[in-house]
Amino acid sequence: MDYRLLGRTGVKVSPLALGTMMFGEWGNKDVDDSVRVIHHALDAGINFVDTADVYSGGGSEEIVGRALKGRRDGVVLATKFFMPMDDQPNHGGGSRRWIMQEVENSLRRLGTDYIDLYQVHRPSDTMDVEETLGALTDLVHQGKVRYIGSSSYAGSQIVEAQVVSRDRNLSRFVTEQPPYSILVRGIEQDVLPTTQRYGMGTLTYSPLAGGWLSGKWRKDTPPVPVSGARPNARFDMSTVANQQKLEIVDALAQVADEAGITMIELAIAFVINHPGVTSAIIGPRTMEQLESQLTAADVTLSTEILDRIDELVAPGVTLNPDDNSYGATELAPEARRR
Repeated sequence: MDYRLLGRTGVKVSPLALGTMMFGEWGNKDVDDSVRVIHHALDAGINFVDTADVYSGGGSEEIVGRALKGRRDGVVLATKFFMPMDDQPNHGGGSRRWIMQEVENSLRRLGTDYIDLYQVHRPSDTMDVEETLGALTDLVHQGKVRYIGSSSYAGSQIVEAQVVSRDRNLSRFVTEQPPYSILVRGIEQDVLPTTQRYGMGTLTYSPLAGGWLSGKWRKDTPPVPVSGARPNARFDMSTVANQQKLEIVDALAQVADEAGITMIELAIAFVINHPGVTSAIIGPRTMEQLESQLTAADVTLSTEILDRIDELVAPGVTLNPDDNSYGATELAPEARRR
C-alpha cells in the first residue's frame, strides 16, 4: 500500500483509514470479532485508525485500545470529542473544561498515553474557537496529543481557526474530516480548495454515502424502515432527491461493470484519487465488508470514467442536502432576512 503525507506534518498514512464507528453497541457487538477485523486491516497495510469518544458511548475506543495492544507504535491513532456523552450539560462541546476532562477518558479507554490526532467532532456556534484551540495547544505541549484537527468545518470556519492559531500563536488544525462521495460532492466547492491552500490533510468520511454506493439500495429495493440510526430524510425513498439518487446509483453500477470493478471500488477510488484527499475513512462492520473495500486502494480511475461520473453528478454538487454535514446553523431564524 502506498502511503501519503498527512498534510505538512511529515507523518505518513495509508490512503484508506479504518473508521471504527461500527464496532461496539452501534454495530458489531462481538468484541473479539471487531478486534479481528481491526487486526486484518492493519495486516493489509492500513496504519491509520479513526474513532471517537461518542461511538457506542466509548465502547469503540475501548475495542480499538484492546486491538492495538502490542501494535500501538505502528498506528497513527485518531479520535474525536465534542458530541454529548450523556445528559450532563458540560459533558460535551469544545470548552477547556470538557476537553481537559474528556482527553483523559479517551486515553484511558484507548489504553495509550498519547493520541496522534485529536479532532473536534463539530464546530460550535456558541463559543470562540480560541478557547478550543488554547486547550488543545496545552495538550500538545503536555505530550498527550501530537496533532489536532477539525471535522465537518465549513471553509470559512477552517479559515477562522487558521487565522486565530496564527494570531494567538496556538497549535493549528493540521487536518479536516469532511463527508465526501460521488453523491456528496459539496466540499469540492470550498472545503477542499481551503484545506489545500492551508496545506492540511483531508480525511474524508462516508465514501459509500451511508451505504448508497455499496449496491445495497437500488430502484427495486424495498423501502428502508426509518430508525434513529437512519434518519428519515436521508433514507426516505419517496423523496425527489432520493429517487434521483436511485437513478444515478443504477447508472454508476453500469459504469463499474464496464470498468471491470465493483461499485464499492468505484466509489472509494473516486474519493482517494482526488488530489486534495489524504485518506478515505472506511467503516466496515464485518470482515466481509472490510475485504470488499480494501481492494479500492489499488484502483485508479481513468479520465473517461471520471468524466462519466461528472456527467451523472456535477462537481461540487450534493444531490440531497440532508446528506451533508454543513449548513445546520447558517440559516437559523435569526440569520434570515425575514
